[in-house]
Amino acid sequence: MSYKKKMLLIYLVLGLVWIVFTDYLVLMLDLGTYLSIQKIKGIIFVVLTGFFIYYILGKREEVELLKNEKEKLTTLINSMVDFVNFKDGEGRWIESNEFGLKLFQLEDVDYRGKTDAELAKFTDFYHDALNYCMTSDEETWQAAKVTRCEEVIPLPNGDEKTFDTIKVPLFKPNKERKGLVVIGRDITERKLAEKQMKENELKYKSLFKYNPELVFMVDLNGTITDLNPKFEPLTAYSDDEAMGTPIFNYICEKDKTRIFEAFNAVIKEKRAKTNREVAICHKEGKKVIAHFAFVPIIIDNETTGIIGYATDITQILETEEKLKTTEKLAVIGELAAGIAHEIRNPLTSLKGFVQMFQSESKKENFIHTIMLDELDRINSIVSELLVLSRPQEITFSKKNINHSIKDVLTLLESEMNLHGVSVDFQTEDDPTLLDCEPNQFKQLFINLLKNAIEAEAKNICIHIKKQDDSIIVSIADNGQGISEERIKKLGEPFYSEKEKGTGLGLTVSFKIVEAHNGTIKYDSKVGTGTTVTMTFPTKED
Repeated sequence: MSYKKKMLLIYLVLGLVWIVFTDYLVLMLDLGTYLSIQKIKGIIFVVLTGFFIYYILGKREEVELLKNEKEKLTTLINSMVDFVNFKDGEGRWIESNEFGLKLFQLEDVDYRGKTDAELAKFTDFYHDALNYCMTSDEETWQAAKVTRCEEVIPLPNGDEKTFDTIKVPLFKPNKERKGLVVIGRDITERKLAEKQMKENELKYKSLFKYNPELVFMVDLNGTITDLNPKFEPLTAYSDDEAMGTPIFNYICEKDKTRIFEAFNAVIKEKRAKTNREVAICHKEGKKVIAHFAFVPIIIDNETTGIIGYATDITQILETEEKLKTTEKLAVIGELAAGIAHEIRNPLTSLKGFVQMFQSESKKENFIHTIMLDELDRINSIVSELLVLSRPQEITFSKKNINHSIKDVLTLLESEMNLHGVSVDFQTEDDPTLLDCEPNQFKQLFINLLKNAIEAEAKNICIHIKKQDDSIIVSIADNGQGISEERIKKLGEPFYSEKEKGTGLGLTVSFKIVEAHNGTIKYDSKVGTGTTVTMTFPTKED
């Protein structure tokens, strides 16, 4: 029965009861003048009727207000892009917006008063989804609090929509179930964006973390904020040591100004800058040269930081230097071979004629002796040039290198006496046998000892010792010493600071050591002296 009919029925019943009851009461009590009593009855009836009408009008206003509010609510929920649904305590649908009805294909269904299971019969595609809603609703009722979850709803075209679903249970004061509010926000686009962002983040991390070169991030002050694992191999400093420190701390002093200017230019000009051959301060003092690049991090047209890239080019530079040396040696080899060939032909004739003159001379002529000595000297120079030419097959034999050094000391004795040089020769009692080419070894020791004499050394210490499967020969002098920059270039053809030097002596020496699978190392300090250490393997290769 409608609200209007109920109010009308109540009014009629109360009116009839009033008339009959009051008339009966007047007759029974015989209260006097009938007309006066009827007037009083009428007045009371009018007053009561007025109150009733006032009450009815008030209720009508409330109904109209509720109706207006319901229309507003309906307009509001229908304008929302979210799924909104109101259910009673039994799970029956009370109200749903158009978005929800369209989502579950219930636009033409009288859904009010029906449960999810009953509505599932109207759609085959969403049959299982609606039945699952009952299970999800029950979980919320059991939790007795607001629940939130992500639900994936399939679409007829094969796509899916993801909803962030909030369910709010309402209870009566006696804890009975009163109603359930279900709000589902479509977060499909957000989930896709999050997925894309996550994929981009993984790509960025892969590019950053697994980059074969050093990649680092710094703020506008140059303080390191992030590093990839390549920092420690390049500098020997751990990530924990480097994080929060300026990147400029790891640049050698000679290049620091150049890097600082490039860094500021990136911030100011908002474009990448590169710097070649930057010396890195290695923790263990190793020589490391890197190629640097700075790229600005621009957000909202403002530079917020800088990404740096560093490529270790130490080996590349060393290889380039070796290639240059190899090219020089190749040219020298071709030139030396040609010169040696051209010199030796007339040299043989000259030596033969001098020997013939010497044999025919009745008296010993010191001029012949001098000429033969000088011709032998020219021949030795030619032999030195041949060492620089194409590799020749060398005949190795077991020799005691103690004897080789003694022969060289005997040869250079007069020259050392002339310059006031003393020699301290120390060796082990056991024969230091080495598989070598004796003449080349003598040439090696002659070159090294002459360098010591020309460096104005007054004392030369030669020490030979066996160590495991190697023989170590060290030649130390107290001469002028060699600077660090000069040591780096020792062995390069035509590099010499002597007035008439060609730099070929050490080139030949290095080549002889290399031919015997040995190593040569220079330790020197200007004003103190130089120590040359050579290590030769005793095992045959």
